[in-house]
Amino acid sequence: MKETGELALKISELKIKRNAIILAHNYQAEEVQLAADFLGDSLELSRKAAGLDQDIIVFAGVKFMAETAKILSPAKKVLLPRLDAGCPMADMITVDELREMKTRHPRAMVVTYVNSSVEIKAESDVCCTSANAVQVVKNVPAAEIIFVPDENLGSYVQKRVPEKKLHLFEGFCYVHHRIRAEEIAAARALFPGAPVIVHPEVRPEIADNADEVLSTSGMLLYVRSAPALEFIVATEQGLLQRMKRENPGKEFIPAGREKICSNMKRTTLLDVFAALDEDKYMIEVEPRTAGRAGRALREMLKYG
Repeated sequence: MKETGELALKISELKIKRNAIILAHNYQAEEVQLAADFLGDSLELSRKAAGLDQDIIVFAGVKFMAETAKILSPAKKVLLPRLDAGCPMADMITVDELREMKTRHPRAMVVTYVNSSVEIKAESDVCCTSANAVQVVKNVPAAEIIFVPDENLGSYVQKRVPEKKLHLFEGFCYVHHRIRAEEIAAARALFPGAPVIVHPEVRPEIADNADEVLSTSGMLLYVRSAPALEFIVATEQGLLQRMKRENPGKEFIPAGREKICSNMKRTTLLDVFAALDEDKYMIEVEPRTAGRAGRALREMLKYG
């Protein structure tokens, strides 16, 4: 604990010296969350950083998040503390697979979840988040949609926009995908008055039986304002840790065993320090790819 405190102090001093900002995703380890200047979801953090004056962005998250930050802040140095911190769902789809889907469905627009690589974003018409996916799909000017890479989020959107035809890629978040109905049922039996809130990356049968289906930022707002004192939360454990810190007096129950994203949890406080001290690891995006991906991200603002 003493060593953690000393390392956090060194990070704070180095951050000022280098004119840097530290962003941490909600699923990061708690020690990293506590060292961050801003916590949030990937796009929320990237947008925040783009409006700040710091020269260096240290993004404690996974690779696609740092790529998005670089796209939105091309003049800034973007550092990813762990180069091996990737997103398995983002890696499930290749450019060739997306192009093949586009060939099969030539009249469809491509709506891509931001949890995707910069190369996939560059092949897309518009991006979306878990919070605005329904609104984006509803409002884009196409009757057919290629939705990638998350099949579960796509299924959730399809049920809410039945007037459009969605062609789904079979990708998934392994953390949310492994949440089971029996875990929800067991938690409800132990805490019968607690609302069940889930992320739309869960399997369709889980989303269909939840009290609320919300993005990470939506979950934070909900538990803050809801009158309940107990909540069953079906998402990655890092978000529950933040909920507990920010809502003393309320209890947050995981759906079964704690759900952990090992990729997010790879980043340690020492990695954050090394990123600041040694410029580990600098993220660069090929300019033409960045331009095309940036257009898909900006296009989202028209519809969502």
